[in-house]
Amino acid sequence: MVLDGRELRLQRLLGDGRAVIIAIDHGLFDGPIPGMENLPGTVEKINPQVDAVLLAPGMLRRCSSVFARPKRPLAVLRLNWNTVYCFGLGYTEARSVPGCDAESALREGMDIALVSLTLETGSEQRDAANVEIFARLTNDCHRLGIPVIGEYFPNESDKLTPEEMHKKVLLGSRIVAELGADAIKTFFTHDFAAVTGSCPVPVFGLGAEKLPTQRQALELAAREVAAGAGGVVFGRNAIQVPSPFDFQAALCVVVKHGKPVDEAVREYGLE
Repeated sequence: MVLDGRELRLQRLLGDGRAVIIAIDHGLFDGPIPGMENLPGTVEKINPQVDAVLLAPGMLRRCSSVFARPKRPLAVLRLNWNTVYCFGLGYTEARSVPGCDAESALREGMDIALVSLTLETGSEQRDAANVEIFARLTNDCHRLGIPVIGEYFPNESDKLTPEEMHKKVLLGSRIVAELGADAIKTFFTHDFAAVTGSCPVPVFGLGAEKLPTQRQALELAAREVAAGAGGVVFGRNAIQVPSPFDFQAALCVVVKHGKPVDEAVREYGLE
């Protein structure tokens, strides 16, 4: 069987069986945060061992250096903007809007798209509108041979109990897969194996909030992989550290090669 462009891109992302993606798209919702004030400088701290970098469409040409290396990570572009991420602005409706169309993103150099979905916004009409945007952007990408990472991000995630978070992630992740996502990015839950086992596509676990130590971040990644994750997407935990380059190398060996956390911490001199 001859693989098409979409399958080849996804296969490259998962080349070692699991993917490590570094997220630096926070400015799209939070503005400049520590470690990401100067984004072109931030990308110089990205280890070439990682598989992909997630960023906003408007930042790809500003951060081109990381994608010009002989062994370069894939460029994952976030195509829609969602108020659910704007914690500092006090939004409550989890409203999604297209941020960049697939053709424009492809011209900018996109390898893989990320499209987010939030449901249970409090309005059936708004939920349906969010699904419509997700489906349209996903279908547009597929027509161009671009795989889509579907992100399921529950509304008011910071207020949910562990059981509520799990129920929402379990439901939403399957919906995202059913709508055509080629992979899924979502929160780690107390029964993440149920999430990964119910989706026919790879599920990537988030790093979420900044953890106190690098060891704890690696332990989270190891738990996600042990529960069946197809990889991880880490942002703050991979950038807001003393040596992002070394932490990302440790993250790669833990996620992609199953090295025990204690060994990775010693090998790379982490805290």
